[in-house]
Amino acid sequence: MPVSKECVILLHGLARTDRSMHRLADFLKKAGFFIVNYHYPSTKATVEALAEDEIPKALRLCPKNSTIHFVTHSMGGIIVRQYLSKNKIDKLGRVVMLGPPNQGSEVVDSLKSFPGFKFINGPAGMQLGTKKLNLPKRLPSVDFELGVIAGSRSINLILSLILPWPNDGKVSVENTKVTGMSDHIVLPVTHPFMMRNKQVMEQVVTFLKQGAFKKQSI
Repeated sequence: MPVSKECVILLHGLARTDRSMHRLADFLKKAGFFIVNYHYPSTKATVEALAEDEIPKALRLCPKNSTIHFVTHSMGGIIVRQYLSKNKIDKLGRVVMLGPPNQGSEVVDSLKSFPGFKFINGPAGMQLGTKKLNLPKRLPSVDFELGVIAGSRSINLILSLILPWPNDGKVSVENTKVTGMSDHIVLPVTHPFMMRNKQVMEQVVTFLKQGAFKKQSI
């Protein structure tokens, strides 16, 4: 069976592992993509360092001369934005971000001074607030094909009280948006588990193949 010339790099979120993306990886494989489900040490360095150190390693795992797509969860999307703000990828395809804090998260604003927050979330986690000097606010608008899926349900009602409504328990729907994105949809899913949701996975495939999400009936 020939190797697909469309490679999808999966990037998990903060304090997660590639295991969190396994179901999505299997789904995308069945859709005909070559998958690199990449694990990186999300709590060990800044976003800038993770982008420059880890993205090139993931790229080398794709077949030679393949189109490069990314599907990210949460902070993984910020790492891709950081990398693409400084580097060019030949044959860059499309990017889908799941619950990305593109404008930061008020959860970080509120909890970053609490004992243990930095220990658990690392230097990168400390960068994801909503203030002007926080990294999400300093990144440029996107100039690549980007689809964003936001969640509107939460299993963490305490954190949801910190966030503007609607939100997914970690990021508000509004803060998932970024200037230059190609498409944006909101689905009734939660931040920790959205990448395992069948509707989300189907929409990821649709965007990767068509450059737009399938619109939901009202």
